Amino acid sequence: MLRGNHPARVDDKGRLKIPNGFRSLVETQYGPELFVTSVTGEYVRVYPMAVWLEIERKLAAVPSANPSKQRFLDRVNFFGQVLTLDKQGRILIPTLLREAAAMAGEVSVLGLQNQLAVWNQKRLHERLFKKEPFTDEDGKALSEFGI
Repeated sequence: MLRGNHPARVDDKGRLKIPNGFRSLVETQYGPELFVTSVTGEYVRVYPMAVWLEIERKLAAVPSANPSKQRFLDRVNFFGQVLTLDKQGRILIPTLLREAAAMAGEVSVLGLQNQLAVWNQKRLHERLFKKEPFTDEDGKALSEFGI
């Protein structure tokens, strides 16, 4: 299970070293191949390839004429690339995605159960505390699931 926040850094060449707390789990459970993408361009999503293949399997069941499916695929493919962790546990974030998501310098790498989210720290802070704070309604909605 990928969980928590591991601060990291995107270097001048656009490489992100996957934090050791996540890297060992990803490599052990899934292997070194990843699909790196985004839907909105606001942040980077890092999927172990096995997780991404399961998403593609589910998408295959959605009719090809479905406009939501097409919009999703257009975006993840526009930003996406299949990458392999190098020997130091780094990935090169694709240029288009790096620019859209402001991936430079200090970033936050969040574990989201079976994938990682990489955020520009300033954008993440703004989202968490200004744009989308956790509300009482959120708490009530989750309580319906016993959380």
